[in-house]
Parts: sequence; structure tokens; C-alpha cells
Amino acid sequence: MSQSYDLVIVGGGPGGYVAALRAAQYGWKVAVVEKREALGGTCLNEGCIPSKALLDSSEYFALARDQFAKHGILIDSPRLDLAKMMKRKDDVVTRLTRGIASLFKKQGIELVHGNGRLESVAEQMRVVVETDQGMQTLQGEKILLATGSLPVELPDLPFDGQRIGHARHALSYDQVPEQLVVVGGGYIGLELGSVWLRLGSRVTVVEQLEILLPNTDQEVAKALIKSLQKQGMVIHAGTRVASVDNTEEGLRLHLKGGEQGELTCDRLLVAAGRRPCTDGLGLEQAGVELTDGGRVKVDTDFRTSVAHVYAVGDLIDGPMLAHKAMDEAVVCVERMVGELPEVDYRLIPGVVYTMPEVAAVGASEEQLKTEGTAYQSGHFPFMASGRAKALDETDGFVKVLASPESGRLLGVHIIGPRASELIAEAASIMAFGGSVEDVALITHAHPTLSEAFKEAALAAAGRALHA
Repeated sequence: MSQSYDLVIVGGGPGGYVAALRAAQYGWKVAVVEKREALGGTCLNEGCIPSKALLDSSEYFALARDQFAKHGILIDSPRLDLAKMMKRKDDVVTRLTRGIASLFKKQGIELVHGNGRLESVAEQMRVVVETDQGMQTLQGEKILLATGSLPVELPDLPFDGQRIGHARHALSYDQVPEQLVVVGGGYIGLELGSVWLRLGSRVTVVEQLEILLPNTDQEVAKALIKSLQKQGMVIHAGTRVASVDNTEEGLRLHLKGGEQGELTCDRLLVAAGRRPCTDGLGLEQAGVELTDGGRVKVDTDFRTSVAHVYAVGDLIDGPMLAHKAMDEAVVCVERMVGELPEVDYRLIPGVVYTMPEVAAVGASEEQLKTEGTAYQSGHFPFMASGRAKALDETDGFVKVLASPESGRLLGVHIIGPRASELIAEAASIMAFGGSVEDVALITHAHPTLSEAFKEAALAAAGRALHA
């Protein structure tokens, strides 16, 4: 069976489904090929959303156990119903995936379940889909690839889905591990390690690099590591797992590098990065060129080396973030119709949803030094924030990097309460080329956490009032 569309999208994750919705707004006939039963991709089904649901649930549990008494709330020691916590997480995911399906139905977008691959016939590209009902061919005026990414599997630590697994497995443990070892000190490893640490695991992070979160401003990264260690997380930097023995008692890991010796654990989470999901797409046969790093090569219109075939999200260069894929999807479709929007890659916020949270936009201090860019910095600690004091969440600070001449914001880095929400103001001001003076002239409600951003901006200009 063959059908024709204005746009055929392979992948129903953040890049794919957002592109479909935007194209439908132009009145296009759109089909989306998705191998999962539910839309939303890795982000919604086994990444961003379920991890944040568990991060929030585990944070509530830790607050009840460790902090309520400080607020005069006296309760018996809280008991964990892990099955109920997992069910809540699954319910959150289900409601959101159904919401996207409802939007598809409302916009008349056709969803085809199956594995799609490119196929060239008579110099015309199409998508062939292997479904439960057989093969289906989708002819598209344009084809967009948005299949996302997969976790990297290390040769010496193959996934078995039981003792050794990746993020999806760590989001569905049926009991709290006594000892969890996380291989990889990036945001995925630190976030999921935090979940199980709060719920009672002894968590050890093994990171091959000498520093964790290498793309994060290192003053902020070091403050986060110090906080996590204070919470009980053990971190071995400059260390790798040389080999693993799978015994009846559990896993025995042999370490090399900065930390020598052995570790034992009942669960091993491998969070050593992600790779673009190009498997089975037929890229080589179709003539789609890849970069040296294995990503799909695209131009400023997100067009690949093959006419009428485009790609966005984790498939192409740039950070593997859902919001980056969403923005690229919108810009890609709009450029298809002749408009000329752009994604400003300098201003894509990054967030680590630990406790405290870390969020940043723009350049780090290390980047500015490497570039030879002059800057001045301003800090404001949450310890001096009235709202943070009231919340009893005073860990962290706001750091503003600005041009000495114009005061224009070059980078904003936050570690502290609600950092993931606070960074939006900084991104907005930077998007309009704003300066520390612009921040200073904006009235911030008192008492709020957002005042810390204003004070840090004032500090960068040597005018801090409350620190």
C-alpha cells in the first residue's frame, strides 16, 4: 500500500511530533512513523519526564525524612511504597503521551506504527515502513528524520536489563538497590544516582574524566559535586571500570585510574553518553552523508545531502536535548515554507535536575578564557536570599558573566533552588542582547528567588546591594 503526503516524519519524539504539529498548522498532509506504541520518544517515555517524576517523588521522600522536623512538622519516619511511586511516574507519562496523540487527532496527522527506512526509487525518495500488518510505503514531498538517540553501550559492560542497564532500566527498578554504581558522571548519571540515593541506596559514581560535567562552568560543577558528596554520594573521578565479574552475590567491579581496587554492587547503571539512532534508517543506501562524529550532516535549512530529506534533533550536531530538537523542528518546517528563522545555539539552556539544581545559558568562564573574551563576573549566594531562607534551600549561588565595556550578558550560571525555572529570565534577556543594566532596571518581586539573579547582575557591575 502506498500513500502520498506533504511531509513524512520518521520519529515521534520531541523533534518529530513538534515538526508534525507545526506542519499541520500550515495545512499540510502529514504522516509520522513511530516504532513505539506511544508518542514522545525517549524524552517522554524513558527520559526527561519519567526521570523528573521520580526526582520530584524522591525529593519529597527525602524532605519528609530529613527536613520536615526543621519546619516544626513532626511525623513518624516515612515509609516508601516504591510500586506506588513507579505507578505515579507511569501515569504522568501516560497522560502526556495521550495528550500528544489527541493533538495529532485534532490536527489530522496520521500516525503509522512501525520501523521506517529510506528507499530511493527512480531518483525519488520515500519511506518504507515495516508494520504489524505488513509493509507500507509513504511517499512524501519532503521527509524529515527525527529518530533521536540511544544509550552508548560499553564493550566491557554489555546491557542485560537486570544487573547492568541504562537509564530506562534505572527508571523501573522494582526495589531499591542496596549498592548502585553509576558509570558516567554526566547529568543523566547524577540525576538518576540522586533518585536512588534519596530512596536509600549507597550510590557510587565512576567517571573516566578527571572532571564531571565538563561542559558546565566548573565553579558551579564543583559546587554541585561538593553538595552531592555531602548528601552521601561517593564520586571517583579519573577512574574507569576495567572489568566486571557477575557473581551470585552481585557484581564485582575492578577499577583502574584515580581509584584502584574493587567495588561491589547489586545494580550497575551505565550512563556513558548517547549516540544518534541511525540504525536501520537506510542512510548509506540513500546517500545521506554523515559527519566524522557519526551525525547526519545538514545545512542551515536542516537539509541533508539528499534532496527533500531533512534531519533535526539528536541525529545532527549539537547538544542532545529535547528543547533543542523542538526548536530545530519548528525552524526546519518554517524554512521549508520559505521563512527564515534561526536557532540561536549560543542560548540553549542546559539543566541538571539534581538537588540543588544547576542551570546555565551562554558561555562558561572557561569558554570565555579560552576565547580570550574579556569579562567581569558577579555572584549572589542563595544564603543571602530571603526567599531561599524561608524555603530552607540556601545551597548555591547565581553567577553572571558580562562584558566589561557594554555590560552585555555573556553567560548566566545558577546552582540552587528552582534553577531550572530561573534560567528562563536570563535566556530571555540574553536573546534580546540585554545587559546587567537592563536586569537592574527590571523590578523583581520581593521576596523571590529571582532577586538573586538581579543581585548577581548588580554584582557584575560592582553595585550589589545585599551582598
